[in-house]
Amino acid sequence: MNTDQLILTLVADLKPVSHHALIRRLCIGLLLGTAGAAILVAVRLGFRPDLVLALQGFHFWMKWAYTMSLGIGSIFAIERLARPTSSSLHGLWLLGLPVLGLATIGIVELAETPARQWLSMWLGQSWMMCPWWVLILALPIFVSLLWSFRKFAPTRLRAAGAAAGFAAGAWAAAVYCLHCPEDSAIFVLTWYSLGILLATGLGALLGSRILRW
Repeated sequence: MNTDQLILTLVADLKPVSHHALIRRLCIGLLLGTAGAAILVAVRLGFRPDLVLALQGFHFWMKWAYTMSLGIGSIFAIERLARPTSSSLHGLWLLGLPVLGLATIGIVELAETPARQWLSMWLGQSWMMCPWWVLILALPIFVSLLWSFRKFAPTRLRAAGAAAGFAAGAWAAAVYCLHCPEDSAIFVLTWYSLGILLATGLGALLGSRILRW
């Protein structure tokens, strides 16, 4: 069999794939994992008792804007790293904008608050548990993303794992907002971000091992 015949044989039963198939499967994985994280919050942590009131205030939406913008940006990274081609990741610098925006809000809050209260704003009541809960809630999302990756063909496995971990951490942090009563920007910037970075590190560590195809 010559090369041309081999190629024709391989593509004989080839079915066209939708241009949106990858992003659709990715979103399904994120949706399933995020639902699992929300159920875990409801069963294990509980929603904050003043959630309805919090939804009417600035700080809750500030936290959601920060975490969800990182989550949406992570989809951009995964969509490129999930392909075998070397797609550009230059647009990832945009992920720094939510960090910069929240840092600006934090500086303004600190400037308007007496210095003796800065430490309590930074640590809140749950700083020791916040990053770890974000990491725990990221696990079902990460597992769902692994399901998504079964149909993908990443070649930069460590980077793809890190992107999946980052996405899991960002969406887990968004879900954690439903429980967490801490509202200062400096708290969110520090401890939520630390949880997201822990999930990113875990994804990078596992990526080279479990994303092989």
